[in-house]
Amino acid sequence: MPNNKTNLDVIIQIKQKEWLDEMATKHSLPDASKALRVLIDYAIEEGPENEIFNYVRCRYCY
Repeated sequence: MPNNKTNLDVIIQIKQKEWLDEMATKHSLPDASKALRVLIDYAIEEGPENEIFNYVRCRYCY
């Protein structure tokens, strides 16, 4: 895959960053950024859009 990456500033909760770090380590990924890209790629290819965006699962909204 060509290197067509771009930078993106994202604000996430500390626990979310810690989880991404844990997943990167657990799955031998270089960093949390790669873990996030894996999740995004999964959502694009496999994730049912309605299930991803129509179900409220925010742990911090309530």
